[in-house]
Amino acid sequence: MAFWARRKSLDAILQVEESRRLTPTLSWPHLIALGIGAIIGTGIYTLTGIGAERAGPAVILAFAACGVLCVFAALAYAEMATMIPAAGSAYTYAYAVLGEGAAWIMGWSLILEYSVTCSAVAVGWSGYMVGLLRSIGVTLPAGLLAGPQGGGVVNLPAVLIVLAVTGLLVRGAKESATVNLGLVAIKIVALCVFVALTFTAIRPAHFTPFMPYGFTSQTINGHTKGVMAAAAIIFFAFFGFDAVSTSAEEVKNPGRDLTIGIIGSMVISTVIYMIVAACAVGAWPYAAFARSNEPLAFILRELHHPLAAFAIAAAAVIALPSVILVMMFGQTRVFFVMARDGLLPHGLSRLQGRRGSPMALTLIVGAFVAVVAGLFRLDQIAELSNAGTLLAFICVSVCVMVLRVRSPDIPRLFRCPAVWIVAPLSVAGCLYFTISLPPATLLRFAVWNVVGVIVYLCYGRRKSLVGSIN
Repeated sequence: MAFWARRKSLDAILQVEESRRLTPTLSWPHLIALGIGAIIGTGIYTLTGIGAERAGPAVILAFAACGVLCVFAALAYAEMATMIPAAGSAYTYAYAVLGEGAAWIMGWSLILEYSVTCSAVAVGWSGYMVGLLRSIGVTLPAGLLAGPQGGGVVNLPAVLIVLAVTGLLVRGAKESATVNLGLVAIKIVALCVFVALTFTAIRPAHFTPFMPYGFTSQTINGHTKGVMAAAAIIFFAFFGFDAVSTSAEEVKNPGRDLTIGIIGSMVISTVIYMIVAACAVGAWPYAAFARSNEPLAFILRELHHPLAAFAIAAAAVIALPSVILVMMFGQTRVFFVMARDGLLPHGLSRLQGRRGSPMALTLIVGAFVAVVAGLFRLDQIAELSNAGTLLAFICVSVCVMVLRVRSPDIPRLFRCPAVWIVAPLSVAGCLYFTISLPPATLLRFAVWNVVGVIVYLCYGRRKSLVGSIN
């Protein structure tokens, strides 16, 4: 089983043929916007209510718990990304440190984080868009609003938004990141408006009792409650900062910009989440808005701000495509590096156009995401993305510790502070979040990886360029 453990040297990772090297065009503002664009999306508009239903006012602590865990992981990502400024994120780091088998599992698991999340967000965007159109008197045929499992033919709005984002990504990384900057600005302004309108309506009584269901996850009357129960589902809202590391090869100044982009986007997003959650809980009883699919707009309507509520819904329609954009960007870069390594068909790593983007691979990923979003319900499948992301966080934290022992003298442009505290806590926290997932989700995740191992054994290990060199 030597093929399973063969590693790719750091020099080999950084030295690739010119025709397959991505062009550096991004700086730290682009990276912070990419991270915030992915993180602040579906979660802040929907999961605030779901988290409050599970934890009460202590949903603020649930956001904080997720933020602390992700900051620990972000510190590990920052060290690895600046030390190995190449595309591929956890897949690339695993290849250099843990071996080809672990790298394949990382790449296979990241499909769950990126592609499945893209499809789920596209379906969510479709719901917001349909609701917004209905509010102005436009009604689309029912058969074009859901896939076969939902009683329709195809979810056409979801397909169209995926294709639109795909077209933008084909144009190139810098163009995509620039558009994302504008979308992020709109989201931040909308959330600032929400905070401004709800801050004066905060009532201390709404925070009492603060932690009605306790801190640990427990079952009450057949429902999972507690701060950690809320954190387990809110964690979905924190996806995205790791997508910044997939752009490492396209960053002008990796040592500075990657550190700012990864850690900055994570810290900013966590602070925004906690402020918005505090204003939501303080302005209106959590039991009321917890049952709403659009909790922020619900609260504004109850506070007699109908125009602001409409604006929040409109901002959601604008905001969610930025999540799809960043997640698809991350997926194409992971697949690109896997193809460049030979674990996927090598031809997919060809760059096209004057902007040097992996056009063919972007179109394939876009088509796959569009088909899934158009035909399937993803309420259960999307839970798998939590497991895939947690495994990636564990992998990167382990890689940092292994390299500190194996190669202590390698130059590190950013060093994770207190690494022997931060990295183990990141691993332990991720494991705790993982065992908090439903057993059915863990079973599906195991099956997914068994299928992945079969694909690797049948194709990847024989086509691997590292294997052919060795």
